[in-house]
Amino acid sequence: MPPVKKEVRPSSRAGRVRTPAFIKNLRGVRNWKEASAWLEYRGIEDIECITPDQAGIPRGKMMPSKKFTSNTSLALPSAVFMATISGGYPEDGNGFQYPEDDGDLKLLPDLSTLTVVPWEEDPTAAAICDLVHQDGRSVAFAPRNVLKRVIGAYDKLGLKPVVAPEIEFYLVQKNPDPDYPLTPPVGRSGRAIGGGAGYSIAGVNEFDELIDDIYHFSESQGLEIDTLIHEEGAGQLEINLRHGDPVELADQVFMFKRTIREAALKHEIYATFMAKPIQGQPGSAMHIHQSIIDKKTGRNIFTADDGSETEAFTHFIGGMQKHVPNALAMFAPYVNSYRRLTQGASAPVNTMWGYDNRTTAFRVPRSDPAARRVENRIPSSDANPYLAMAASLACGLIGMKNKAVATPPVVTTANEDQIDLPRGLLEAVDLLEADHELCEMLGNPFTTTYAAIKRAEFETFMEVISPWEREYLLLNV
Repeated sequence: MPPVKKEVRPSSRAGRVRTPAFIKNLRGVRNWKEASAWLEYRGIEDIECITPDQAGIPRGKMMPSKKFTSNTSLALPSAVFMATISGGYPEDGNGFQYPEDDGDLKLLPDLSTLTVVPWEEDPTAAAICDLVHQDGRSVAFAPRNVLKRVIGAYDKLGLKPVVAPEIEFYLVQKNPDPDYPLTPPVGRSGRAIGGGAGYSIAGVNEFDELIDDIYHFSESQGLEIDTLIHEEGAGQLEINLRHGDPVELADQVFMFKRTIREAALKHEIYATFMAKPIQGQPGSAMHIHQSIIDKKTGRNIFTADDGSETEAFTHFIGGMQKHVPNALAMFAPYVNSYRRLTQGASAPVNTMWGYDNRTTAFRVPRSDPAARRVENRIPSSDANPYLAMAASLACGLIGMKNKAVATPPVVTTANEDQIDLPRGLLEAVDLLEADHELCEMLGNPFTTTYAAIKRAEFETFMEVISPWEREYLLLNV
């Protein structure tokens, strides 16, 4: 029998090699040296360098991790960020001009977003990138840069916005043929999910294993879920995120959408963020809670020293009331989005505000004075989170700058009278282009590009003959 070897432990005086704290970060490092160590520690083989396009779809490149850390120049054609959701391109006009050379734009990885991709079989990481020109200038029409531009306008005034998004989505049966309507999925009970299950724990439990994967994938990426509930629709869920910096939260929504889709596919169903995926069921929203902090004092500028509301609070609401209808193309970016915005439904079609009134567009939830905030209930979950947050915060800032006067708060049902919002995508685009203050705040290169894309998408939609037309026009006209 061989002799038993004693384990030799290093003396406490011997210099132990400590694992640096950043190595254990689930999300983000400070520099390229840390990035190399972080990747090596996890045995990462591939890196996804991604950035959101106008629709919020991840675009980018995949590469070996060694190439990622070797100061490689990453580039994508500018056309990628001028494409419609169907892959087409808009016509020149109304201030938009397609670049003749379709030159490259550079991807600059934001290392604070570096994280693992937990659903990949091979060790993989991802980093969200900013888009810049070859000379280093920020690309004005890139969605992440648009949000940074608005945050910069607050920063010049010594202010810092804080947001908390809530994202609704549906789980549906796989639907490989788009000619067929979407249907609710079958849960663990073996029955198709029905509606009317708002806040039902049993409704959440129908998808226990899928939700466990959502939590697991989210934890692995350092994404923090505040709460998860079952909404009113059949197979409709909602995830609430903790409040924080708008760019960081937009990044999280961007990654959450991808995470939820991947978790659903693992269980052979789809997750969809369409605003109105199933006829007769409620639409899906992306509500945005907003407050503004004075950077010097750290205090909420919506609340005075005695706990009362400030003028900044009412001016912010006044700006929302005036400019949000003109920004609707970013809150409701597709033809389908307007199917959610209907009179008498849960989605607001007004510009009213009220205290804890869910029938108004702008709700002020019950809270301590220090947490006073304004919830924008108009955006749908199909919106690009960077653009929705940028537009919402821009409307409020314009209101504070111009001392916009808010209407009195509504204490009754506000969604059954007139409709204060555009009824369709083209009307919304026209209003955006006519609001010069809003276009300036967001950047004219962005608004002209975005408007051109939306008009092109509408024309593509008009090429499709709907079942309604075949049912009511085929034999009657």
